[in-house]
Amino acid sequence: MNFQVTVLKILVSYPDGFAPMAELKRDMAILATSGREWAERTARMAARVQNLDIFSQKRVERMNDGWRITEEGRAVLDLMEARPVVAQRPPGMNEPASEQ
Repeated sequence: MNFQVTVLKILVSYPDGFAPMAELKRDMAILATSGREWAERTARMAARVQNLDIFSQKRVERMNDGWRITEEGRAVLDLMEARPVVAQRPPGMNEPASEQ
């Protein structure tokens, strides 16, 4: 499980992007024990953004009683979650014939 991606995903799910530490820890524990799928998903997402450091890059701000995702954190999470664009043919166009 990628800790930093998980933190971003948890925080974005809370109102105003803020989670008290107790709730953040609870949610982290749930996701950490949720199975291989979550670990694989966060690893794929983290691979899309090299050298992610949510605190030094100001993606998350620490507050007295919890953490809050910043606009920069939301933007990097959107980038990590973006699906690659696949070129599609307009309806009615056939595949090009292969050379024989």
